[in-house]
Amino acid sequence: MASTGNGLRKSAHVLFIQGDDNLQAMLVGAMMRKIKSRNWKKQRYFKLEDDFMTIWYQSKKAGNVRSTFSVNDVEAVREGHQSEVLLSIADEFPPDRCFTLVFRGRRGNLDLVAESAEEAQSWIWGMRKLIENVENMGEREKLDQWIGEWFKKADKNNDGRMNFKEVQDLLKMMNVDMNEHHAHHLFTMADKSQSGTLENDEFVLFYKMLTQREDVLKVFQEYSVDGQKLSQSNLEDFLREEQLEGDDIQLHAKQLIECYEPSDKGRMNAMTFDGFLMYLGSAEGSIFNPQQRGIFQDMTQPLCHYFISSSHNTYLMEDQLRGQSSVEGYIRALNRGCRCVEVDCWDGANGEPIVYHGHTFTSKILFKDVVSAVGNYAFKVSQYPVILSIENHCSVEQQRVMAHHLNHILGDRLLKTILDGKAPIRLPSPEDLKGKILVKAKKDGGLEQSLSGMVEDSLNGEVSDDDEAAEIDEDHPHHESIHCRLKKSKQRLSKELSDCVVYCKSVHFTSFKHSRIHSKFYEVASFTESKARKHLRDAGAEFVHHNSRQLSRVYPSGFRTDSSNFNPQEMWNAGCQIVALNFQTAGEGMDVNDGLFSQNGCCGYVLKPSFMREADVRFDPEMPQKRDHYHPVVISGQQLPKVNIKEDSIVDPLVRVEVHGVPMDQAKQETRYIENNGFNPMWYDTLHFTIHTPELAMVRFVVEDYDKTSKNDFVGQYTLPLSCMQQGYRHIHLLSKDGTSIPPSSLFVYLRIKHLE
Repeated sequence: MASTGNGLRKSAHVLFIQGDDNLQAMLVGAMMRKIKSRNWKKQRYFKLEDDFMTIWYQSKKAGNVRSTFSVNDVEAVREGHQSEVLLSIADEFPPDRCFTLVFRGRRGNLDLVAESAEEAQSWIWGMRKLIENVENMGEREKLDQWIGEWFKKADKNNDGRMNFKEVQDLLKMMNVDMNEHHAHHLFTMADKSQSGTLENDEFVLFYKMLTQREDVLKVFQEYSVDGQKLSQSNLEDFLREEQLEGDDIQLHAKQLIECYEPSDKGRMNAMTFDGFLMYLGSAEGSIFNPQQRGIFQDMTQPLCHYFISSSHNTYLMEDQLRGQSSVEGYIRALNRGCRCVEVDCWDGANGEPIVYHGHTFTSKILFKDVVSAVGNYAFKVSQYPVILSIENHCSVEQQRVMAHHLNHILGDRLLKTILDGKAPIRLPSPEDLKGKILVKAKKDGGLEQSLSGMVEDSLNGEVSDDDEAAEIDEDHPHHESIHCRLKKSKQRLSKELSDCVVYCKSVHFTSFKHSRIHSKFYEVASFTESKARKHLRDAGAEFVHHNSRQLSRVYPSGFRTDSSNFNPQEMWNAGCQIVALNFQTAGEGMDVNDGLFSQNGCCGYVLKPSFMREADVRFDPEMPQKRDHYHPVVISGQQLPKVNIKEDSIVDPLVRVEVHGVPMDQAKQETRYIENNGFNPMWYDTLHFTIHTPELAMVRFVVEDYDKTSKNDFVGQYTLPLSCMQQGYRHIHLLSKDGTSIPPSSLFVYLRIKHLE
């Protein structure tokens, strides 16, 4: 296969590697140690394949099977002792020989030790160049790469050719249930050399015949005068009538031709079918409005006017009872744009506070290591503030150690005083707090006393008001065994730690009436999910109003010991800002969370709708039609084809469209399933939804493999805010269960949104 993979992309790669000694060294390969723990260190031979996309490795033992991974799967390279595993062997191997490959999604890191510092540098810089190359690939290059990968899978004997038996195996891998006669017909048509095998351009031709997009061709021909190309004027008509574009269509059509038309002849003010296909498959042709990808919202409102991406028990990598605790949890959450992380602190040995899930068998990590990780990664993907939500069970002595670490490690990034020295009347904005880390915890007194310097060391303050164990007791008073095992801490609070809290003072919630009269804008109440639901049911409008003035945090029930998640949408409906989820657990809850925060630059802050921010507006999520400026919408979408959704078995795909929003908007509809076609099924089903509060609605597209005897298998999904959806003919690029892209898997839809009067 090697010759075909290179044949498809050779010219690009010759330029790519010329003069790059690091990539040349990777092509030769190197023996390195793969490290899993202090006691598990095995030698493996690592080598970059000549497709410049695949790395394989195997042990020294003869006959061992090679393992491979794709450069596509690698998110970043960390240099030196930048993982817990490599830190544990720091006394054995110097940092200049160590590096970590960080994979996308929830896959574990790969920790490696090279034989020399020079070899480590070759792999570190070589990998970074390969990652950068993948990120900068255009649509055509990505398609070339994908075709090359399929050829490689099909070419079992690695002779650079594909016989008919290999073609049949390829069709099965691609989910194409095609009869042998038709498959042989396509094979013969592609075999221009009549050699009985396919190579290079013949395979590309075979692939094009296999993936002929009749659906897109039909749309193309509706606007093309000669069926061969779209003139710039034809393209303008398509953008105006189907894509509902209004701003400077003439300029945009010209730019699209320049950007996506592959042929030089075609680029003369016209777009061929290949160019049209490239445009519809690009970011501009996707369902997500590119103008809302970057930061486009007003970032100068008070913190309580934003939904804030938030993690629960951030240190846990697995379940809540026996799982591993790791600083990696903080790194991964922060790198996903999370802006509020949780730290459960307990007294540790040698005077050093530790972090773990108290009264369980989860492993323990040092508080100072958590603070260091937060300091190092807080602002890698977003400059907006990070909130450290501290659940504190430590003695006064170790609280002082905590305060020391916060001050010493974070330095000026830790917010220690109010911003302008004057008594504020509302929370500062994300813009005001850029580059700052805020501590949310118990505090003696309030901002007023802090300003006047009247606060003394507390003698009776309860350390923690966020103790989740206590919430289990309150929700289930009859669970005596739990009640005995999980008791609420009542310890003194040190002045040093109290002084680290400025705008996020943790308080116990009494009632909305009490809050209206007594609460301060800088006070934060925490609710277990069941308590939040009860308040939402009993006094939804009051809850929304409360959250227009101050922050609220909601976290999963203590009975979710498997680290499962609730759907955050129901809490956003009440205007709750800090809706904490178990980031380590894939599923609907995290899909909806990722969908909301995929807008506005993935910065972790999304501005709430105006009717949830204004104190004089009453919004009840149970009765959305009663608000001012009520404008419901109808969305309708037609499911068109899908390309390549699942390997190794023929699937029966169906699409489910879910709307998550206020209770009146919650809805699900499914297409029928298509038998034995996971490669290019066509549904042509039309689904309609009426949405009463479009500003809060999230839309989730799920592809499943239908199974009449058991639960359907998940294939892929994509979730986004309704407000970010583009109308017209759009591709939806599906994500895996882990939230990583699975190119070129996509749905093709036709979407319309109509306002009801």
